[in-house]
Amino acid sequence: MMVTPARTAFHRRLALPDEEATAALAGRLAGLLGPGDVLLLSGPIGAGKTSFARALIRAATGNPAEEVPSPTFTLVQTYPAPRGEIWHADLYRLGDAGEALELGLDAAMENAICLIEWPEILGDLAPADALSLAFAAGDAGHDSGHAVTLTGNAGWAARLERHLG
Repeated sequence: MMVTPARTAFHRRLALPDEEATAALAGRLAGLLGPGDVLLLSGPIGAGKTSFARALIRAATGNPAEEVPSPTFTLVQTYPAPRGEIWHADLYRLGDAGEALELGLDAAMENAICLIEWPEILGDLAPADALSLAFAAGDAGHDSGHAVTLTGNAGWAARLERHLG
């Protein structure tokens, strides 16, 4: 089930004026994550989902030069990290949640840190305790950058309040 603001304890919109701001947010979140944490990355193409995931993976692995290709065609990329294995999944090309299960995503959501792009494909299989990050593309004509809205339950609120100010 997707998380909605009315049922959550944490709901905040943050401006991401440039790639540095996106990387800074990703770096702050990377230090909070462990096995079983699921981040649902939604938003239109070009809104910054993959850039965010790339920065978070680099921060979590401690390797700023880590090669982090988009999993659009491979569907899933995995990375070893000190705090637990990371799964970066892109569900854009899947037809339904059953195909995500065939990838082993259900087990990964319990045992790994999961970054899932296009989570709407999961439908009711999306964990209710996931942190949702809804990315919005800025107005290219005004170079206003992007924004992200983070939505999570009380557990996420306790973890995020002191790290996001």
